[in-house]
Amino acid sequence: MGVDVQLSSGFILALALLVDAVSGEPNWLYRRISHPVILMSNFLMLGEQWLNKPTWHFGLRRLAGLLLILIAMGFMGCLGFGIEHSLPQNIWGDLALILIVSTVLAARSLYDHVRDVGLALDDSDGLDSARESVGLIIGRHTAELDEPAISRAAIESLAENFSDGVVAPVFWFLIGGLPGILIYKMVNTADSMIGHRSERYEAFGWASARIDDGLNLFPARLTAILFTAASLFQARAGFAIITAWKYAKLHASPNAGWPEAAMAGALDLRLGGPRQYPGNVVVDGAWLGSGGEATRDHIKRALRLANISWGIMLGAIILLQF
Repeated sequence: MGVDVQLSSGFILALALLVDAVSGEPNWLYRRISHPVILMSNFLMLGEQWLNKPTWHFGLRRLAGLLLILIAMGFMGCLGFGIEHSLPQNIWGDLALILIVSTVLAARSLYDHVRDVGLALDDSDGLDSARESVGLIIGRHTAELDEPAISRAAIESLAENFSDGVVAPVFWFLIGGLPGILIYKMVNTADSMIGHRSERYEAFGWASARIDDGLNLFPARLTAILFTAASLFQARAGFAIITAWKYAKLHASPNAGWPEAAMAGALDLRLGGPRQYPGNVVVDGAWLGSGGEATRDHIKRALRLANISWGIMLGAIILLQF
């Protein structure tokens, strides 16, 4: 292959997905340079320290939060545009772009974290270890979770983060190239850091949360479709899409309910329900699905479903190039 040959954006994305699947998060690299999400987090926290003043009134803090996320989005868009146009317009530039895009995809790391929860539950005395493992991927209180609650939490995290960490970045790269995926990743990082409802971020994080909702509107529903297609292999496709349609609207989030409910229908279980967060905050969440209790076996089945969904998405991206 000559160095003047260039790959289409679809093939670049497909290869980035494969690199992520093989390498995951290369710790040897991130011990030397910061992960892109860490750099985004540092940017956001610096802006938050400057702009989120407790003495300011609610409206001004909301306006300051909007200013920060718009600056962050503009910065990431310019950065992505600059990188794309500074790379050599040949196969070496494409290879560099593949590696960059792979760093903001999270399929392998998500799989590994959820798998670790299932492996901990398989140990004869692994409940404490499973609580610790699931605590790495959820924000709720884990000290008193039993096996069904741990399994539910792991599967919910898999479903929601497959949408946020895999499908949505893929979607926004196809729409907007490197600027698109970097802007999305910045907004999603901001939502996870300052987009939750608390005294500190109720006003300041409002804009980040609303923009994140907008950017995930289509990817979340696309994820439900992918889970439905994947569940054809388990003869559960009808249950997946019906459950998503019926229960997604009951979720507090306008988006997270779609992949979670589709997963619940595909696996014939219930997800969601009441949960406790640090600070003794109890959320009486709705139940998604009408099946039974989640178990460690459901974690394994959920991982298989996510892998099949990933394969369907990868195949569709490649087919669209011809």
